[in-house]
Amino acid sequence: MAVYTEITDTELAQFLRQYALGRVLSFKGIAEGVENSNYLLHAEAGFFILTLYEKRVREADLPFFLGLMQHLASRGLNCPQPVGDRAGRLFIPLAGRPAAIVTFLDGLAVGYPEPWHCGAVGEALAKLHLAGKGFALHRSNDLSVAGWRGLASAARGRSDEVAVGLAAVIDGELAFLASNWPQGLPSGVIHADLFPDNVFFLGDALSGLIDFYFACVDAFAYDLAIGLNAWCFEPDGSYNLDKGKAMLAGYQGIRPLTGREVEALPLLSRGSALRFLLTRLVDWLNVPAGALVRPKDPLEYLRKLQFHQSIAVAQQYGLR
Repeated sequence: MAVYTEITDTELAQFLRQYALGRVLSFKGIAEGVENSNYLLHAEAGFFILTLYEKRVREADLPFFLGLMQHLASRGLNCPQPVGDRAGRLFIPLAGRPAAIVTFLDGLAVGYPEPWHCGAVGEALAKLHLAGKGFALHRSNDLSVAGWRGLASAARGRSDEVAVGLAAVIDGELAFLASNWPQGLPSGVIHADLFPDNVFFLGDALSGLIDFYFACVDAFAYDLAIGLNAWCFEPDGSYNLDKGKAMLAGYQGIRPLTGREVEALPLLSRGSALRFLLTRLVDWLNVPAGALVRPKDPLEYLRKLQFHQSIAVAQQYGLR
């Protein structure tokens, strides 16, 4: 989450007249993240998140994202719910961008996950994969191999400003993954961005998942690989085997992996690391002037990629 687009009091008032939320009590920007402009809205009807969609989020994809939240919640997954306006629309224009209001989810993101957090996330991810069955809309993953090529091209001329030789590393890994990317794995709706800031906990329980704006249809095991990258590494870049064991056990307790998924996990983890290296790199090199945003370090994912390149079998991640 972030703030790229400022909203005037007049724009906000005109926008909210289309909703039955009552009087506005407070309204403030949320600085975390790098994708959309987000505001915490407190109205007489309660607390909400107002999002203006920027950058990679296409308006044509919003029915998928917002409809998916409704679908998952109807199947027992705790996630924010879109709020329709008086005409039943789930998104309408604001400040020149499509905007939506979703319900506020109670809980806190964890700054330093423990193994039990990782186990709970593994369970929740497997439940999401099962709950997505039957969702009528389809959205392909535009940040898979084909999308990585475009990102690499966009960053190539300046990649070595971030680290000498980075462009060559990216090109070599992209060529390898394009030739070896697993096909035909069990697939369905995935979250595709389940980082610690997108998972809330209350006390010792996971309270919900947020930020479905990269959700798509792709391999379930690729989503799990994203989770390993996001949750199971330490600040010094080392892989925490206990966290990996907990996440994998939590996932398999709900949805056991197939033999082909197990075999593919090291490659999927490499692909996940490259995906976030590239998107972080592009964001790092292209922060809009004056944006209230903290870009994330792309080199964190270079180090993770180098770790995955050393992994031969999924058991090295802690898979039993």
